[in-house]
Amino acid sequence: MYAGAGAGRARLQARPADARVQGRATMPAMVSLQDIEAAARRLQGQVLRTPCVESRTLSDIVGAQVFLKFENLQFTASFKERGACNIMAQLAAADVPPKGVIAMSAGNHAQGVAYHAQRLGIPATIVMPRFTPGVKIERTRGFGANVVLFGDSLEAARAHAYELAERDGLAFVHPYDDDAIIAGQGTVALEMLEDVPELDTLVVSVGGGGLLAGMAVVGRARRPGLQIVGVQTARFPAMVNAVKGTQHIAGTSTIAEGIAVGTPGERTREIIAAMVDDLVLVDEGDIEQSVLMLLEIEKTLVEGAGAAGLAALLRHPERFRGRKVGLVLSGGNIDPLLLAAIIERGMVRAGRLARLTVSARDVPGMLARITATVAEAGANIDEVHHQRAFTLLAAQNVDIELVLQTRGRAHLASVIEALRNAGFQAEEKR
Repeated sequence: MYAGAGAGRARLQARPADARVQGRATMPAMVSLQDIEAAARRLQGQVLRTPCVESRTLSDIVGAQVFLKFENLQFTASFKERGACNIMAQLAAADVPPKGVIAMSAGNHAQGVAYHAQRLGIPATIVMPRFTPGVKIERTRGFGANVVLFGDSLEAARAHAYELAERDGLAFVHPYDDDAIIAGQGTVALEMLEDVPELDTLVVSVGGGGLLAGMAVVGRARRPGLQIVGVQTARFPAMVNAVKGTQHIAGTSTIAEGIAVGTPGERTREIIAAMVDDLVLVDEGDIEQSVLMLLEIEKTLVEGAGAAGLAALLRHPERFRGRKVGLVLSGGNIDPLLLAAIIERGMVRAGRLARLTVSARDVPGMLARITATVAEAGANIDEVHHQRAFTLLAAQNVDIELVLQTRGRAHLASVIEALRNAGFQAEEKR
């Protein structure tokens, strides 16, 4: 629910929820299927109904039938636009519309609120942590919002946003712990189950929990037997700890900054605890690999949080093998420099970019022999460095570091073998 400043703050009331599925905890959910269906009507024509299609290649790789929901194709490149549109439409239609709104976000919620506030003529202020990728900051400003950079965490930004809301009398639009936001995000599941009725599993990234909670409400009401699994980065396991009672240690940063939430929502936690079958953790390497796979295989760009679902399938293949799995590519707002680093690191892991150390006599023509051998083996040289001082070799010898482009691990091994057959000491430098 949104709240303005002061004790008399208005609230958007959600209708009572349906009874829950037999065998599950019963709870008076704050969001019902009817709320989400009403949100879908509000969103019609305002946000994109994104495609949900099968990826045959990913299905073959992970051993499950994988369907991708391309929320990265939204105008603001994120599912967050749904919840923002739902709440902003209700604020604009209120008897006394707010004089302005304020939100706290690392980027995607910010863009959704800023865009729909601009569209509806409502002034918007967005408080963002200082670590927020520049692409998200500039896009948010591009939608006409007043962007305030404050703090090094979402929690610090949130506290500052509350202070500004109180001081300036602005309506605070929470990024996830809000009935209207949850209802808007739940429309993703409505579309997925309509487009692919045979789905038996939903795998959804989770930070504060708005998307997972909304989708869980739809899944339990429409398909009681549906398996619903939340995915959180191991560096920010707040929802896993809150729901499962674990004490995983949180990190300080992640490439999935969109789900880097230190404190999960109260409303979302209750819904997730009652309706979600399982929560799993994935590592940074899993997320990096998934971003690269989606780029290479599906030719689609996702941010770290958007790749978390695929990361879960790669990390826990036995959990999903043989199932019909729906993944939400929740966002595509990734910093270009981070993307470049992910691509380069992925090439290193695959052996397509490798660093070799070749030891040889330091005499004229030796480098030419080495490069000719590499060329004959079919590899391309990116960089060459001579190392004369920092080596344990005899003074008349030299270590030559080569950075090579290869076709993969097998090709790299053949290049090293060719160098050794030519009389050089050669090894990969990790």
